[in-house]
Amino acid sequence: MAQEERYDFVIVGGGPNGTAMAAYLGKCGASVCVLEERPESGGACENVEPMPGVHINPHAVYMYAGPAPGFEQLELHKYGFRMNWSPLIETIAKQQEVGVLVSDGVAPITNKDIEGWAKICGIASDPPFIKELLRATHWCPPHPPEVEVTAENIPYMQVYKKHAPDIWTEELLDMTMFDLLDEYCETEPWKVLTAAGAWYSGAAGHYEGVAVPAIAGEALVTVYSGFSVPRGGMHGYFHAIIRCALSHGVVIRTCCPVDEILIENGRAVGVRLRDTATTDEKKVWANKAVISGTGIHPTFLKLINPAHTSSSLRKKVKDISLKGGCCWVSHFLTKEPLMPRAKFLGPGRMEPGEFGGAYPCDSRDIYYEHVADVDGRKGAPSVPPEKLLWMATHSARFPESDPQCTMPGAHVAGPYYTYVPPPDYEAGGPGTIDHKKDEVNAIVRKAVSEVIENLDDDNLIAHFVSTPWESEFRNTGILAGHFGGIRHCADQWAELRPIPELARYRTPIEGLYLCNQTSGHPGALCLMAIPYNLMHILIEDGLVEPGKWWYPSPWYIPQEGKISAALNSNEGESYA
Repeated sequence: MAQEERYDFVIVGGGPNGTAMAAYLGKCGASVCVLEERPESGGACENVEPMPGVHINPHAVYMYAGPAPGFEQLELHKYGFRMNWSPLIETIAKQQEVGVLVSDGVAPITNKDIEGWAKICGIASDPPFIKELLRATHWCPPHPPEVEVTAENIPYMQVYKKHAPDIWTEELLDMTMFDLLDEYCETEPWKVLTAAGAWYSGAAGHYEGVAVPAIAGEALVTVYSGFSVPRGGMHGYFHAIIRCALSHGVVIRTCCPVDEILIENGRAVGVRLRDTATTDEKKVWANKAVISGTGIHPTFLKLINPAHTSSSLRKKVKDISLKGGCCWVSHFLTKEPLMPRAKFLGPGRMEPGEFGGAYPCDSRDIYYEHVADVDGRKGAPSVPPEKLLWMATHSARFPESDPQCTMPGAHVAGPYYTYVPPPDYEAGGPGTIDHKKDEVNAIVRKAVSEVIENLDDDNLIAHFVSTPWESEFRNTGILAGHFGGIRHCADQWAELRPIPELARYRTPIEGLYLCNQTSGHPGALCLMAIPYNLMHILIEDGLVEPGKWWYPSPWYIPQEGKISAALNSNEGESYA
């Protein structure tokens, strides 16, 4: 390492947000250094091999980023990204064919359910407008502070008004996802299934004011991406991102934890590394900006000297709600494939070793009891195992050429997810539930056994689990809260997220920007969304000048007195 290292941009954190941001900046011709604490970049986009021949995904599994402009702008296909996308019509047909898991067996999904779901997701029209709807919801920067947010100029409201004016109503801005489903769909199990999927994906089905973002979170993985998984899992996706960044000259240093963001005369000028960093020189300087790819709390409460921020700002940051649930992630290694009970088997339903979905979806009472456990009682699951809501990824999501398990005589099923409180909100303090890990694992197995008949000691070889505490403090940057990062409801519009002083990814500290799922709109699992949105802001501030490959969001409104991110671009012609 040189005696003094200087770059245009220094990025704290080498997760999917920080690395994708580095790829964007590198393609703009900027010099960039990414500093990652762990021995390997990638954050939650990781695959793990707990024993030889057993591959599991302790965090992200499905591709929520299907509509992302970054696939085109960063040309990820050139860097090894490969995925077979499930056609929309096949996804919808498969959902109706399989039905919904309830205590008595399989509840049918009616034509009205599918027609209503297709309508509000934007796939019932000709041509479909789902891609435009999802991009308007997530891949679009917040409006500038001088623009009043109204039902007329919220991007996804504009999409509905253009393509489905019969859906458009100002009441959408007060609705929960359940409210919207009650209007367009028919059966209770279907509503519970989709609302649970939304809650586990970002904006929750029971939060007021974000019915459409909740719909969009669920539609990203089910309807648009069809439960698609990249070749090599989500780590395969990240490999494409990091190759792209490296090809554009980005320097990525692992085992380099940042101890402090350096601020001089009110401006972020670089970072100081922790003494344990594997470098000789412990300061890295930023000529243009420091970008924090870590969580909102550690950024302001750990990495910035309190002398550089006001007490009121620190208080607001401390009060940012990260409630919403964290995934208790289970994988089961068994001697025989897991076998659904007879009442769940049948043509078009479940097959041995091939199943997924949520259970039990009998009524929203079960859903709300789960919410009470997570956000109210804030401890280990307290509901009876037969009433514990859980979700399972589809076991057959990986091709035969890329199996999860190559161990002879063994089979892997999972991940299976159930929500528990985020570590910061656990009754008794962070990590309390981990002291009951064996007890919680037993509850999870009993809950899953309501559907699976052979998840017993005779068949089970190992139960692998990644708890929220382990996810947060062991190996990733999922820093409290759920994957949505911050509470996503009516008082958390994009223009206010996470608080007005930090909206649009800027901070009161000049030259310091935010790029993490807890640091603003949109959060959730919308990969490449925050880097894409932040690009608009960096262009406005005159820090980068992308080439003709760049196109802005068509709903983007430039800030007064700033450089428009729509100049010298394709003017959004490739966006929709």
